[in-house]
Amino acid sequence: MGEIEKSANKSYLVTEEIADKLSDTTNNQGVFCVCEMLDKKLNIGKIKYNGKYIALEDVSNPSNFGAVVRTAEAVGLDGVIVCGGCDIYNPKSQRAAMGSLFRLNVVVTENLPGYLTQLRSEGMKVYSGVPDSDAVKITEVDMNGGVVCVIGNEGNGITQETKEASTLLVTIPMKGRAESLNAAAAASILIWEMMR
Repeated sequence: MGEIEKSANKSYLVTEEIADKLSDTTNNQGVFCVCEMLDKKLNIGKIKYNGKYIALEDVSNPSNFGAVVRTAEAVGLDGVIVCGGCDIYNPKSQRAAMGSLFRLNVVVTENLPGYLTQLRSEGMKVYSGVPDSDAVKITEVDMNGGVVCVIGNEGNGITQETKEASTLLVTIPMKGRAESLNAAAAASILIWEMMR
C-alpha cells in the first residue's frame, strides 16, 4: 500500500480504460486523486509587505503560468499574485509547476490594479514589465524592501489600469532583434532581478 493510498479517505482500483478516460495525457501516471481545492483566495494578510512577489495578469498559457510559479519557488520568491486567465487548477499548470503551487503562497484577485494600489499604500514598490524602450531598465531599479513585478498577457501585455497602478514601468534590455519575450521567460528575468 502506497503513501497516497494510506492517507486517502477512500481508494479504488480502476481499469486502464477508465484511467485513459480520466487522464488528459497520452500516457497517464496511473494515479488519480480528488482533492480539496487550495486556499488561494484574496487575503491581504497573506502578503509580507517587505517581500518579493511576481504578479501575473491574464497570463493564459497554463504552461507559462506553471513555469513562472516553479521558477518563483526555486529562486525564493515570497509568492505569486494571480489575476484573470491563470487557472491554478489546470492540469498543464499543475504539471509545469511540479508541485510548487502546493508549496508557494499564491494569492488570487479579480482586481489587480486595485490590489496593487493597496500594496503600494503599504509601502511596496510595483514594477510592471513592458516592452517599451522608454521604460526604466529592470537592472536600474531599486529592489530593496517589498517589491511586486507584474507580467501581462502573452499577446496584449499589461492593461492600462495596471500600468497606472504601478510605481514604475520597467523593461528588460535586449540586444537582439526579437521584439519581446515569452511571458515565462520575461517573468524569470524579473524574478532573478528581484532576488539578485
